[in-house]
Amino acid sequence: MSSYESLIATLALTMGSSWASGINLYAALLILGLGGVTGNIALPYELAVLENPFIIGAAGTMYLVQFFADKIPGVDSISDALHTFVRIPAGAMLAAGAVGDVSPALEIAAGILGGGAATTSHAAKTGTRLMINTSPEPVSNWTASISEDLIVIGGLWTALNHPILFLILFIIFVGLAIWLLPKLWKLIRALLIKTARFLRIISPPVVADDDTPGG
Repeated sequence: MSSYESLIATLALTMGSSWASGINLYAALLILGLGGVTGNIALPYELAVLENPFIIGAAGTMYLVQFFADKIPGVDSISDALHTFVRIPAGAMLAAGAVGDVSPALEIAAGILGGGAATTSHAAKTGTRLMINTSPEPVSNWTASISEDLIVIGGLWTALNHPILFLILFIIFVGLAIWLLPKLWKLIRALLIKTARFLRIISPPVVADDDTPGG
């Protein structure tokens, strides 16, 4: 493999793993871990820990939990809100590990880019689910959830086997997300505020007493 091909493959794995983690972190960890342990994926040394049976088992357990939670209207949105604090940091860590043995500056840069990719895909998933939950159209959570899993599997397969194609599709995805996210921001913001109030991170709004006569 030439240095150019190696660079493209590394870039695709970096962006692919972080992008996938923003949609379904546990599916991404399972694919990378099982692919590495079976020899189908050559993981960098920094990501070889994903081949550990305990990590594969933990990722598999959490994938099953999310598999069912992701298909219940309302519960899926709460799960997405809570996973904001999991998927994005994990995406940054996967990206930093995917670049392999490089200088700390490049590793940090990869982590920043990976965190951005995970944020974009996570926000797109969260906003789309909120639209589905509030839409009268008969689009079920089962359909959306299974479609997301297939997208993650297909996206990682493309990143590993056809890195140039994946990077082209990734750029298109980012462009669409930039166009779509402002339209979804109000829904996402409302969900985050409700979740923060539920967790008592912020206080609920104070309703002023009506002291007017006859009120």
